[in-house]
Amino acid sequence: MRGLPPLLLFALACASDEKAPAACVEGDPDAPLSCSVATQSPEHYVEAAEGYFDTMDSRVPLEFPAYSERVVRWEWPPWLKLTAYTREVIELSDTVLRTVYPSVVDDRDCRAFSTPPFARCRVSFRYEAHDNLPCPIYEEFAFNEDGEITWIEAWSDQPELLPLDPDADAWAEDPDFPRLAARIPGLGSATGWIDPQGEALQRIAESDTEVADFVRRTEDFAGTWAAESAAAGEEMWPLGCGW
Repeated sequence: MRGLPPLLLFALACASDEKAPAACVEGDPDAPLSCSVATQSPEHYVEAAEGYFDTMDSRVPLEFPAYSERVVRWEWPPWLKLTAYTREVIELSDTVLRTVYPSVVDDRDCRAFSTPPFARCRVSFRYEAHDNLPCPIYEEFAFNEDGEITWIEAWSDQPELLPLDPDADAWAEDPDFPRLAARIPGLGSATGWIDPQGEALQRIAESDTEVADFVRRTEDFAGTWAAESAAAGEEMWPLGCGW
């Protein structure tokens, strides 16, 4: 850039700074998902994702994978957004679900990735209550450095509901893929700890309506889940499953 006017050099430097990703700092409790370090084998990540689906498969004895204490499950509409928050809730809700709403989870394709989320899956749920029709789902799993699942994010695997081009980016490897996990501070820390009342998450919620919605739902999980379920009704099944 020799010969450019100083003012132009300054402007170019500022533009570069604005586009540069935030640096990852070791020990930062608010590190974003992009700072996650893969400390486990690819097999571990795949087995953990498979173990999660096993908990919903009525053919398989119930045994939970290793969850973080504050594990989150976020399922994009037409599903019910925040459908689990904390290890206690996800284990209790999924125990009840497989009893009152038995299903089989087949056509599984789970893969490990070198960048977070470290496990990503395409599967089909088949519920007895819906004549065992296939309900295709795309699901991602984030992990902490102990290999515990910290975040589960799911989309209906339907063209109008899954925000990716299956021909160009079948596994959401585009860094701009709009996963909520990418906007939640703490998921890239060693512990993957999520603090909805923490300063970092509250600050993001001030300008990001989806993050603010997530925070609101953590404050009243049962109430917001019940309201979302009532609002969705039975119409969510044909819409989400493509029947």
